[in-house]
Formats: sequence, structure tokens, C-alpha cells
Amino acid sequence: MYVGRFLIVGPDRGAYRVSSRSFPNRRIVERGDRLTVGPTADAEETENPYVSYNCVRSMGEGVVLGNGSHVDPIAEKVGLGYPARDALATGLLALDYEKDDYDTPRIAGVLDGEDALIGIVRRDALLVERVTEPTLVATYEKDAPEPVEFAPESAAEAARTAYDHEFEHAVCAAGVVREGDGFAWAIENGQD
Repeated sequence: MYVGRFLIVGPDRGAYRVSSRSFPNRRIVERGDRLTVGPTADAEETENPYVSYNCVRSMGEGVVLGNGSHVDPIAEKVGLGYPARDALATGLLALDYEKDDYDTPRIAGVLDGEDALIGIVRRDALLVERVTEPTLVATYEKDAPEPVEFAPESAAEAARTAYDHEFEHAVCAAGVVREGDGFAWAIENGQD
């Protein structure tokens, strides 16, 4: 089954995976306090604004995961002291679903040391939920939060578990796991 991009958020761990049929030549790289999805050296040039973005961003004791440019304003609002729920809802609503050929939803999760939240903005809805167990949401087919088995012990295991998930067209993945007062992260770029 093809579900597009997806993320999993649990109380102390999470993961984000790029799955793509249209733009498979992408990878995740670390850039200071964030992980960024971008084209590989052999990728064709594109004007598509949805191909490159920060997919994980740390802020203080927390982390934000998502499939687009909404990750930055959500992280900034949490960093300024907004409640995670408000930052997530505001960021998703402000940027809305992607105005591409598929009306691709935006998905995001926040792990802030106190709460774990997951959200999606689709053409027909904005959903933001507090989660107490690992929960998945995807851009297609699985576009409402649902519980999922996900119990990695390390960030590398979280990234690999997301990358190896049964959903089709894996491109790259990132995993995060709480370590002390913050989160460790890892990247899985497949046959990189």
C-alpha cells in the first residue's frame, strides 16, 4: 500500500519517512539543530517547492517532526513557549494542505518533554490529538491518526523501523528517541 509520507509519534519516540513515487532521489541530512530532506546529487532539477524541507527540528527539550515547511513555525512557536497543541494546530492551519495535484495533507508531531501530539491538515479537516501510545498518520490512505506498534530502543532503530515499514516506496527516514532531557536522532537513507 502506498501512503506517501508518514510519521509515528509516541510519548518518548517518533519517526518520519519519505515515501515517494514522483521524487525518489532524496535523502535526509543533518544541519545543526535540524534534519533536512533534499535532493540527492543525481536528482533531476525541479521547481517543486515541496521536495526540500526540514523534517525534524529540535527545540529545547523537545522535537518537531513533519512533511514540510510547517515544521519550522511549529518548532519556533513551541520554543517561544506556546503550548504544543496550539503551536501544532496554528502551524498546520496557517500553511494548510499542499496546493499540489493531490491536495497533499501536511502532517506533524510534537514531542516536548511533557506531551506527545500528532496532527494533520487535509483539504476537509484539521485534526490534532494528544497521544499516549505510538500513533501513525500519513498523507494518503492513513490520513487520520491511528495506533501502531512501534517500540525502538534507539534513534537508529526508530529510523530503520520506519524505513523498513511495509508501506511502499521508501526513500529515507529519520528516527528520534528520548535520551535524558532531550532527544537523540538518526537518519536512514537506504542504499546511501
